[in-house]
Amino acid sequence: MTADAGPTGRALLALEAIQAVPGITAARLSSRLGVSERAARRYVGILREAGIPIDSITGPYGGYRIGRGARIPPLTFSSAEALGLVMAVLQGWHGSVESDHPAATALAKIFRVLPAATAGSVEAIRRVQAQNPGDAAAMPDPELTAAIARACESGERLRVGYRTGSRMLIDPWAVVVRHGRWYLLGRLVRADARRVLRLDRVTGIEATGEKGDRPTDLDPLREVEEHLTDGWTHEVEVRIEVPLERAGRCLPRALGRLESTGDSSCVLRGSTDELQWYAEHLAAVPGPFTVVRPEELRAAVRDLAARLARAVV
Repeated sequence: MTADAGPTGRALLALEAIQAVPGITAARLSSRLGVSERAARRYVGILREAGIPIDSITGPYGGYRIGRGARIPPLTFSSAEALGLVMAVLQGWHGSVESDHPAATALAKIFRVLPAATAGSVEAIRRVQAQNPGDAAAMPDPELTAAIARACESGERLRVGYRTGSRMLIDPWAVVVRHGRWYLLGRLVRADARRVLRLDRVTGIEATGEKGDRPTDLDPLREVEEHLTDGWTHEVEVRIEVPLERAGRCLPRALGRLESTGDSSCVLRGSTDELQWYAEHLAAVPGPFTVVRPEELRAAVRDLAARLARAVV
């Protein structure tokens, strides 16, 4: 804070302080601005005159906070906050930075207010990440995704159009993000079966006004992960001489479904196209196990065992 900052500059700093510390008192605000409490209240008045809703709450836990109103107050970020937000966006979206996609235009706005030193580093990261067009193609439409998420919360049944040309009546349960891809978990009404749809392949939705059914003990992430383990080339069955709970702590859900077969044993069922990858994960089992099928996985486990044995010769 410079000593010669004018009223407008101090008012903006007051706004930043109120956003950063909701419920900030006049005394604390005045301390952060380096002015008297009376002056701090005057700057709050300037913000209100500019149409920014600032609520005053009395009592021991009271203070100033941004209120709700017709106009959205401007947001301010520290360099660390802006950088963290950019990195979070880039982790899940890697499209062209020159496009008119909402993620691209939002990133551009953030970049414009970053300090030069920070902006240079982030810009370099952004350019590298943008070289993967496949991820951008998997990014669903934001407004369509939001509408589906709201339907999941309200439990409203949807008619969903899919890229294959089909239209399905779905009871939407949850939107799940897994490894950068967005999925809709729900129930296909006519077949009375659970379905997982990729949101980037949804072409449109239509609200039916009907209430759908939803399980009470739903674990969306588990359901999606287990669903995605089905349908690959090699059907897998592995007998494990370890209690289910202990095996579950060592094996990722992407391998398949674990089912208890006794107090000290369980069975893993799934499918895979990546036999070597599957074998390497089985090596983490903390006890004896037997690959029942397929023979290709048995061979991959034998190859892995020989490779590990050579490492300690």
